[in-house]
Amino acid sequence: MTTPAYTVFGTSKSRAARVLWMLEELGLPYDHVPAKPRDEAVMAVNPSGKLPALTADGEVITDSTAIMQYLADRHGGLTHPAGTLERARQDALTHCILDEFDAVLWAAARHSFILPAERRVPEVKDSLRWEFDRNAAAFARRMGDGPFLTGDQITVPDLLLTHCGIWARAAKFEITEPGLKAYLARMLERPALKRALARE
Repeated sequence: MTTPAYTVFGTSKSRAARVLWMLEELGLPYDHVPAKPRDEAVMAVNPSGKLPALTADGEVITDSTAIMQYLADRHGGLTHPAGTLERARQDALTHCILDEFDAVLWAAARHSFILPAERRVPEVKDSLRWEFDRNAAAFARRMGDGPFLTGDQITVPDLLLTHCGIWARAAKFEITEPGLKAYLARMLERPALKRALARE
């Protein structure tokens, strides 16, 4: 099976960092267009102007999680096989992280700088921080003893959770759960992540 010609659209300060990291972990070649949302290059491949986008041999895939799982499935890495109980548990973790961390951080971002100023409600961020802390405490209890979320193998939800941890730190959402803090500290040392974040 030949490797498609991949191009990632989006800066390493956006959710495109997840895709860049996935490609680095898999050791796959790719081109990178560090465009911002709604830049001309982005609009040419994704009319919504949203990031990230991935082109694979001329076909466009959007949404960071969809892109990551596509790459994992296609190249047989960082995922459990479809149709297994291990994959069901992996997918459950993925959706939990999207619901309880990514969505909360995205809401905070929208009310900080994304929505028009007259539509922002800055006061909501106190409630979102409370929700984030509650979710982090609950998630820490289900993490298990393995080095990664599904045991001994790094998978898609590990990349998602770590990126949310980076995002939380930038947004001043403090992570206080000891187990979660230790996990994130380990993940931040991965060479592939450092390479991905250094791209711009």
